[in-house]
Amino acid sequence: MTTKPKARKFRIKRTLTEEPAPQAAVARPLPGPKAVEMPEPEPGAMPPRMTARERAAKRREQAPQDDAATTTDQATPEKQAEDKPASGAESPAVPTSDATDIETIKREGLTGRQLRMARRVAQKHKLPATSDFEAVRLLREKGIDPFAASNTLELVVPKGGAAQHEGGAPDAFDNVPAQRKQPGRELPRTSTPLSPASTEMSPAERREREITQIQRDIMRRRRRKLMLLMTRLAFFVMLPTAIAGYYFYVVATPMYATKSEFLILQADNLGGSGLGGLLTGTQFATSQDSIATQSYLQSKDAMLRLDQDVGFKSHFSQDWIDPIQRLTDDPTNEEAYAVYKKNVKIGYDPTEGIIRMEVVAADPEIARDYSDHLISYAEQRINNLSQQKRADQMRDAMQGFEVAQAERRNAQEALVQLQQRGAILDPEGVIAGLRSQINNMEIQLQEKELQLAALMDNERPNQARVDGVQGDIDRIQNLLDDLNEKMIDASKGENSLAQMSVRIQMAQADLATRDLMLQSALQQVEQTRMEANRQVRYLTTSVLPVASQEASYPRRFENTILAFLVFSGIYLMFSLTASILREQVTS
Repeated sequence: MTTKPKARKFRIKRTLTEEPAPQAAVARPLPGPKAVEMPEPEPGAMPPRMTARERAAKRREQAPQDDAATTTDQATPEKQAEDKPASGAESPAVPTSDATDIETIKREGLTGRQLRMARRVAQKHKLPATSDFEAVRLLREKGIDPFAASNTLELVVPKGGAAQHEGGAPDAFDNVPAQRKQPGRELPRTSTPLSPASTEMSPAERREREITQIQRDIMRRRRRKLMLLMTRLAFFVMLPTAIAGYYFYVVATPMYATKSEFLILQADNLGGSGLGGLLTGTQFATSQDSIATQSYLQSKDAMLRLDQDVGFKSHFSQDWIDPIQRLTDDPTNEEAYAVYKKNVKIGYDPTEGIIRMEVVAADPEIARDYSDHLISYAEQRINNLSQQKRADQMRDAMQGFEVAQAERRNAQEALVQLQQRGAILDPEGVIAGLRSQINNMEIQLQEKELQLAALMDNERPNQARVDGVQGDIDRIQNLLDDLNEKMIDASKGENSLAQMSVRIQMAQADLATRDLMLQSALQQVEQTRMEANRQVRYLTTSVLPVASQEASYPRRFENTILAFLVFSGIYLMFSLTASILREQVTS
């Protein structure tokens, strides 16, 4: 990790001159072997903008002046007059009208730092300066260099009343104009002398050069890292994505998809109780059957049956299918099942109870044929789901019917045996007949007794008639006695008519009960037979499979974008892992 170097930048606002300048350029002689004439700008012209090379040259020229200004003493005007060049050129130390004119000072192109320094020096010398340029003018009139960097010891001086041994006068600032001149101390000129060529660089130029070199190194490293990053991205991301896109657009065989929808329903007229009755007719009543059907259609059993009926393996083993989607010449069931799961997609929606199926094949007609066969397989499996349950119900109903029929037959046989045991089919009728005969005999006997009493009321009754009536009474009485004996015999003992009648009544009631049970069993058998014959759960197709006219797969653009995202994610994961490991190792 690299950090950018921090370098302080100095932006100095240049003072532009708006007043007109003299018409002719003023050339001043420079000390030294050579002098260069520097014309002043034309009236109303803006000063030209300095380039980086000119600013560096100016800093190199000002460096010796700044070094010379750090001496302990300042040059006096008298000493400067002694050191004037012999050529007779006018020294800038002597105040002239041009050097002390404010307009001329403004055209010198002084920097903001120099003007602030001049203002501070003027304040220290207690000069009444109202502006920076006036401070320069007043200092030059006093013969003081306004741009000299004074020594700290000279600035901090004792004031009035100081002792002589402290190195200061009563007021050190009063003697400032009488500074002695030192070699190399001169007032600034409007023309800048050219220093001789030197192999040494100033600190500012050296720093600028080092900063430039650091920036170039940083840019070079950034460009190198960027090129390495682009190379890695091109090799690990762009190249695999281009290969995948070439496969999807050029090599991949177009596949046609056929979609269909079907659902499993339950018969509405089926009876039910409890929770099963509440769920009857809803999708939750057949959810287990739908899930079982979905599992069967996605199983290897359905694939083998489809291959046996329409040749699933042979279709995907053809030579014109691309190698990635093509099966081998003699594929195993596992290989064919992998292709089957990829090309046959079945989904179940539990909220609606609908099973959605999509079959993909290289030919649209074959895809539709596959869909039809799979729907027929599902329908057969639905029909056979409750076959065992219906068979058990039918067997139980038949067993109950057979038992009821046998019990009824036993009850009939018992009744017949009771009737045959007493040789009387209807004991109650016999008893009723005896009772009626006894009643008739008793009535006749009462009539005969009344007739005999009437005959006996005569004083001289007819003996023949009396004897005849008396004989009738005796005969009726004998018959009545016989009938009473028969009645008594029929009502007593185990074989009496009364006991036989009770047994027959019980046998008849048992027979009636067995008849009802036989009738119920017969009705249950018929209902079970009807339910077994009727389809309890059936499959209905809501969306029929239709052959498509355009290829559905591969989705070229979507698959290419997906490949790009996958390779980008893999590269990012490995890059982060490598960065973390590198940081752990280095730390």
